[in-house]
Amino acid sequence: MFTVSRALRKIICLIVILTTPLFGEVFAQSEEVNDQPLAIDPALDVTTNESDENQDTSWYKSEQLGGRIDVGDFVVGPGRTEMELKPGDTVVQEILVTNRISDNKTFKFEIEDIAGSADGGNAVNLSVDERGPYSITDYISIPKDTITLKLGERAKIPVTITIPPDAEPGGHYGSVLVSTIRNPEVSLQDAPRSPIIARVGSLFFVTVAGEVEQSGVTKEIKTTFDKKWYESGPIEFGILYENTGSIHNNPYGEMSIKNMLGEEVGFIELEPWFVLPKSLRLREVSWDREFLLGRYMATAKINRGYDDIVDEVSTTFWVLPWKVVGGIFLILFIILFSFRAFFRTFEFKRKEG
Repeated sequence: MFTVSRALRKIICLIVILTTPLFGEVFAQSEEVNDQPLAIDPALDVTTNESDENQDTSWYKSEQLGGRIDVGDFVVGPGRTEMELKPGDTVVQEILVTNRISDNKTFKFEIEDIAGSADGGNAVNLSVDERGPYSITDYISIPKDTITLKLGERAKIPVTITIPPDAEPGGHYGSVLVSTIRNPEVSLQDAPRSPIIARVGSLFFVTVAGEVEQSGVTKEIKTTFDKKWYESGPIEFGILYENTGSIHNNPYGEMSIKNMLGEEVGFIELEPWFVLPKSLRLREVSWDREFLLGRYMATAKINRGYDDIVDEVSTTFWVLPWKVVGGIFLILFIILFSFRAFFRTFEFKRKEG
């Protein structure tokens, strides 16, 4: 039987987690849970699914969706769960898994640690087969590691989070990864393809209450590749935030762009994003406008996500659309040349007269 190497598993997991939206919905797609309405197509009808005699369904709840459901993907949600618990606490949080691939599809559950990036390049890094620096694997459990769903069936999977009585204060971070598993017979026919064909993660951020270190700072704002000259928009920026504490931060803020006259010509509201402990994260921002010309200054005011501390960072750049500028200079040259030729001719005629 074909097995996936550890290196390949790391690559697969990293691609999955970086293509997973970290707020709201996950795609192969997520739906909101808890107090939020589920993101369901209004055309779908929901009915309670009857128990499958060949499978133990007592450990989870499910329902059957109606309407057009064979869209070739599966849905996992929420994209991220954030909670604060005390030592000794136990809670159960549900995640949703919806099968929109084919009938009797099997899904596998795995719990992996995650850690932040040291260079700001990635939001999170998966620690496959390794313990992360803020491991959550010992705190999370699921009753079973596989489930088989009918086409259009949506299951509510209970995830139990248990904090040991002697747990130290701080943050713990991980992901419940949901994988689709190909039928073994099909896998043999398609060898050497991997039997795991897709993985989507639902992130869990658990903070153990107590004396924690919460600190961070907005390091800088730069244009992408530190570029200073543009011919036109859009202008791409990167805001670098460093978390130096023991729990994650959720910075947020705003960015304004002013022209050479000090007039505000652009404004962008920056929704909260997360930065894991002892890591850097680059927040990418894009700004565009139909006509740009001259020198501009972009200023970001970032609330660190705690104690209402605001950092202010700025950068400058130039926009010179050479075709437009060249055209203007050409027109001016033609006008000046025409005036000069006209007055020379006029003076020549006066002398002749």
